[in-house]
Amino acid sequence: MSHTETSALQIAVAIASMVPIIAGGAGVALGPAMLGAESGAAADLDGHYRYLSGLLLGIGVAFAATVPQIAAHQRRFGLLTVLVVTGGVGRLISLVEVGAPSPVMMAALAMELVVAPGLAVWQRRVARLAVRIP
Repeated sequence: MSHTETSALQIAVAIASMVPIIAGGAGVALGPAMLGAESGAAADLDGHYRYLSGLLLGIGVAFAATVPQIAAHQRRFGLLTVLVVTGGVGRLISLVEVGAPSPVMMAALAMELVVAPGLAVWQRRVARLAVRIP
């Protein structure tokens, strides 16, 4: 494995982790208003939205924390990917049952069901190759 491949993965994960960090942070700060929802949204909806946004923010921070020693974090990376894909499946169910969301939400779906698993496969490869090379 080359240092170049590890560096490329680190850069990709650093960039990709900014998506949940920014979106989660905005959701915590703005609540459903971040999507243009009425500012008078029910307290339960607002609280739930901000809670889930906080989880998203935490997932992004946890992915970002793997970057410095990316090959050593196979378990964490795998768990985080399962969480993201599970959320993506929920979003996919909404797409099927309710209809297509905005382009931003479709991009989020692609991140959840394509990008995150792709990065996980790449991370496993880098981790596996790192063990072989002293």
